[in-house]
Amino acid sequence: MLLSAAALAGCAHSTPPERFYSLSSGMPAAAPASAASRAPLYFELAAVAVPQQVNRSQLVVTVGEGRVELLEQQRWSAPLSSEIGQVLSLGITTELGAVDVYRTAAPDAAPVYRISASIQRFESAPGKSALIDAVWSVRRAGQTKVLACRTVAEEPVPDNYDALVAGHRRAMARIAAAVSKGVLALAAGGNACP
Repeated sequence: MLLSAAALAGCAHSTPPERFYSLSSGMPAAAPASAASRAPLYFELAAVAVPQQVNRSQLVVTVGEGRVELLEQQRWSAPLSSEIGQVLSLGITTELGAVDVYRTAAPDAAPVYRISASIQRFESAPGKSALIDAVWSVRRAGQTKVLACRTVAEEPVPDNYDALVAGHRRAMARIAAAVSKGVLALAAGGNACP
């Protein structure tokens, strides 16, 4: 009887369930009306570089000066570099009404804009902020002119993981908007970062 009671008591201390998060959940699906009035745009977004410290399935949060924790029960639905690449592609597609033709064919004679991005910092501080620091460039295929820019997006967040991920979504939306403006600027012959 004592063994049965001990076994039941051991079952009461089960591991909390894993929670999975995505940066692309809740992204708007429709392009702005201004995108419908211009010729279709095509772009290629190469794989996004992400710092190794955060490029994992677990959420990595800052808990003190120079100290981070890997949250085993709070995870991304895919490796962070994949999450960021997907949400950046979706954001640019939405902002411009464009088509990401990376690894596919674009229509003959259509201009294609090649986009590269490197995340310099991806910081998660529950109760403080979600910060993404991105360096990115745009170049029209077949041309040498390059627009190289940096966008830092920081969003204040309350002290919970759902809010932290929502803050990162907002930050990624700001980066996608900046890259989209860069594509339009380059297409118009400009060379200034938005």
